[in-house]
Amino acid sequence: MLSIHNLGKSFGAHQVLQGVHLDLRPGSIHGLVGANGAGKTTLLHCLYGLLTDYSGQIRETTGLPIREHTGVLPYEPYFYPRLTGREYLEFCLQARRRPRVDFTAWNSLLELPLDQYAEEYSAGMKKKLALLALLVQDFRYLILDEPFNGLDMGTNLLLKEILLRLRAQDRGILLTSHLLGTLTETCDEITLLAGGTVLRHYPAAEFGALSADLLDSLYQDKLAQIADLLPASQR
Repeated sequence: MLSIHNLGKSFGAHQVLQGVHLDLRPGSIHGLVGANGAGKTTLLHCLYGLLTDYSGQIRETTGLPIREHTGVLPYEPYFYPRLTGREYLEFCLQARRRPRVDFTAWNSLLELPLDQYAEEYSAGMKKKLALLALLVQDFRYLILDEPFNGLDMGTNLLLKEILLRLRAQDRGILLTSHLLGTLTETCDEITLLAGGTVLRHYPAAEFGALSADLLDSLYQDKLAQIADLLPASQR
């Protein structure tokens, strides 16, 4: 299990995360929601080790090295110029010292032009290529920052099915999404983050309250504006 205990992170005088607790268990999908600036991406970067000057504790409870056993999908994947999609996949495997893989079966599903330059891909194709680089590797944990963003409807449906099957293989998956429905349809637990702190952890049985709690916790002023702009009918 990946365990985050009392995590805090500041950039200068700006406190981004404070007292965050979160557990990612193998065989589960854990969603992370919050408004822009809530600290979601910073939390993911701390968990993966891209940021190290934080307070608190992040550990894998069985002693596995986190970076070695965890794959990460950034919000905006970066691709070196003049690398084809296939060369990018091969580079990812080499960087991890993993054996070469035949990409044919996976790519028949995701349908990417692997012999074209990755920098020329559309935003959705780039997201699929970055996902493919994770799927061909045997990671214990996956950290996915907005994995559904930019994907077409069909690929979104396929990705949901992929995530559910990875969970059945005992992988632990932590993901963020601005599309609340994609989280409630796939996650076992959702954590609401606001102002760098955890407001509440929701088990699946309480997902029905999440939308109303988000509005009430984060957008009370907007709700008041809506009431002024669209008053209740007087009939």
